[in-house]
Amino acid sequence: MAKVPPLRMPRDEVKRELDRLRHPFRVAVDRAKNPFNIGAIVRTAHSFLAKEIILVGTDPWYERAAMGMQRYEHIREVASTGEFVELAQAEGWPIVAFEKDDANVGLWEAELPDDAVLVFGNEDRGVSRKVLAAAAEVVGIPMYGINHSYPISIAAGIAMAEWARRRYQGGRTVVPRDE
Repeated sequence: MAKVPPLRMPRDEVKRELDRLRHPFRVAVDRAKNPFNIGAIVRTAHSFLAKEIILVGTDPWYERAAMGMQRYEHIREVASTGEFVELAQAEGWPIVAFEKDDANVGLWEAELPDDAVLVFGNEDRGVSRKVLAAAAEVVGIPMYGINHSYPISIAAGIAMAEWARRRYQGGRTVVPRDE
């Protein structure tokens, strides 16, 4: 297994450098039934350098599943879906909800704005009605098998990969922002 060599910088300095490379999208997760899934989403969001990860609700999550990447991320916790919708609207973030049963567009046709907040719901309840009502898009990820849905951490990874693919398919590289 490949190991990343020690960075030889304090963690806050590493985080500042990563902030110069971050993408403008955010990821929001209604607290998943399985706390491991949230840690996995945090780890995946780190791999795509999401600007921020928003955890909706108050249930605990399993930090070990993030494999330490939570230390380099901006994680905001909000108590309820109502508070999340108010925050997104106040900040002007386009809400893009991923919910197969209520989708109004497929992943390949979805807009996925640069500054979107990509929202993933709870495994049992999905994305809340309040969030769906506020969403600019409700996106369905194509499925070809007979199971009903993707695991939440897989759906989040697919969505982030498609967001990035659209921006990097022409060979563009990450361009650091000057502070």
